[in-house]
Amino acid sequence: MDLDQHRSALSAYCYRMLGSPFDAEDAVQETFLRAWRSRDRYDPSRPLRAWLFTIATNVCLDALRSATRRRGPLVGAPATGPDIGAPLPETAWVLPAPVDPAMAVEERESVRLAFVAALQVLPPKQRAVLILRDVLAWRAEEVAGLLSTSVAAVNSALQRARAALPAVPPSSDPDPALLEAYCAAFLNHDVEGLVALLHEDATMSMPPFTWWLRGRDAIGTAFFHADACVGHTLVPVRGGFGQYDAAGRPFAVVGIEAADGLVTATTTWLMPELFAVFGLPMSSPAPTRSGG
Repeated sequence: MDLDQHRSALSAYCYRMLGSPFDAEDAVQETFLRAWRSRDRYDPSRPLRAWLFTIATNVCLDALRSATRRRGPLVGAPATGPDIGAPLPETAWVLPAPVDPAMAVEERESVRLAFVAALQVLPPKQRAVLILRDVLAWRAEEVAGLLSTSVAAVNSALQRARAALPAVPPSSDPDPALLEAYCAAFLNHDVEGLVALLHEDATMSMPPFTWWLRGRDAIGTAFFHADACVGHTLVPVRGGFGQYDAAGRPFAVVGIEAADGLVTATTTWLMPELFAVFGLPMSSPAPTRSGG
């Protein structure tokens, strides 16, 4: 019984369900543990993938019964001043996860932070139904079997989930040239250069703080007054950077989203624990530092 061949698919599924790469990893490990313990009850005539997804769904539903719903970085009204307030705990946030390069384009869209955050609005069973039907393209009969319910109940849950799912604006991985230009402007503390790369309606946020901004002008003002990042370094990851402070210590994981060749969202996760998730070293290997 080769469970590990399904790890990547299960990790992505649990991440969509739970909104955290840490919780998703725990859920996959619990799925494998439950599968191993009940291996004598596995019916070889049934696809192993379906059996594992049944277990993973139950693991996620169990976890969500006692969990607080996670939120995305853009909740409430944008800030009107520089006070960023107090941070919320890690468990309050939908956290980013690296994208498997082997994923098809449509699969990558389904693990985008904005989409995963939108999923968290749905009740857990509706969330599972929508992911299985609309993202993973399971048949209604398969989902009904997985959830031990009727096809009619699955179809009803899917309709309610589609109606309740918040709209997610179109976006994409930034072009390498855009990332390179953003990196150069940041390292040179070139505020005008950074602002020129922003979409007019761009957003900037800094979890675990609830403070966020909307609009090129507001973000430009924040950039102009931000001198705390002088001497920082950037290391590229897919769709963004790992940011290190002047002493080479992990500072933030920065996610960049883009559309029409411009930056539409910058999310600066001030959570050094995310560095391991993205395979980033715990000290800066980058020789280039931001200037004053």
